[in-house]
Amino acid sequence: MALIWCSISGHGFGHAAQVVPTLNALGRLVPNLTAVLRTTVPPWFFQNRLTIPWKISRHVQDIGCVQQGPLHIDVEATWIAYADFHRGWDTRVKDEVSAIENRSPDLVLSDVSYLALEAGARASVPAVGLSSLSWDVVLEGLETNLRDEHVPIVRQIRHSYRYADLMIRATPALPMPAFRHSLNIAPIAAPAASDPDALRRATNASSDDRIVAVAFGGIPLTSLPWARIEQMHGYRFIIPGAVPQSSRRIISAENIPMSFPSIMASSDLLLTKPGYGTIVDAAATRQRVVYVRRYNFADEDVLIDYLNRYGCGIELSAGDFLDGRWEDTMDAVLRLSAAPTSAPLVGGAEDAAHLLKAYL
Repeated sequence: MALIWCSISGHGFGHAAQVVPTLNALGRLVPNLTAVLRTTVPPWFFQNRLTIPWKISRHVQDIGCVQQGPLHIDVEATWIAYADFHRGWDTRVKDEVSAIENRSPDLVLSDVSYLALEAGARASVPAVGLSSLSWDVVLEGLETNLRDEHVPIVRQIRHSYRYADLMIRATPALPMPAFRHSLNIAPIAAPAASDPDALRRATNASSDDRIVAVAFGGIPLTSLPWARIEQMHGYRFIIPGAVPQSSRRIISAENIPMSFPSIMASSDLLLTKPGYGTIVDAAATRQRVVYVRRYNFADEDVLIDYLNRYGCGIELSAGDFLDGRWEDTMDAVLRLSAAPTSAPLVGGAEDAAHLLKAYL
């Protein structure tokens, strides 16, 4: 039996969305593979997604970014959280080494905690990174020039990343100069099965209605222009969580007998932020996307470039999003034709699995 220790960032669900299809593909190559999921991502995310046996070991693996809703990074709070995380760093690493040694895994896989990579190496276990970004590059993007007190934090992150035996970069990815050795793979796309007819029945949508999945990932929206949305004739909107009881055009995903990934795949278009899983899945299935940029997220440019090259999307400004001026942009994206495919849009999970199998 092979055991893999999977450190997964709890910053949203994008990192888990890269790890799950990779583990599923690895499970098809390695008999009796089991996983310890070292993460703060809630267990329900992995249920009905992860096909190999797994157990959760709940523990903070990194900071990511501190956000006020899905569209805004609190830069000051982010740096304060990193300073706290790095306080007593040697002790934090020793505790993680002990946790790894207690389970004796065959491999440490990290998306993309530098703590796990250093601890895995110090526990004499092969340590491999998997991601489309790294936290040193993300942090550098938050400031034009790093303050003096922030330089040691970034330096420590880069030092810890150098412990990795390999970094597997999932297309589209940022440059990751901190790693000694890296390999590029195809996008890790894992779109859910699409059933538009079932979704239309569940929402009582007419043939003229366009169904929009409002999908902003694992960091929930705090508010929406509910009254303005109700005036958007010809559209129905599906939103995770609670909606006003009087809503006619807005439906909670909790009231639809489909998983939210299936709802997204079955909708006519997505209204979202540029997140890795959403963008690569949409490009793979030629689904139309209206996206709201955040501008200080480091991987946003590469994701939008990828969508424009291989998929079909239009930007909606943050101001228009918050004010509920959505119709013109939604109408425009529905008139677009998806870009012709000229590169592999799937297969990254299988690529990563074959690289990881060598360590097992």
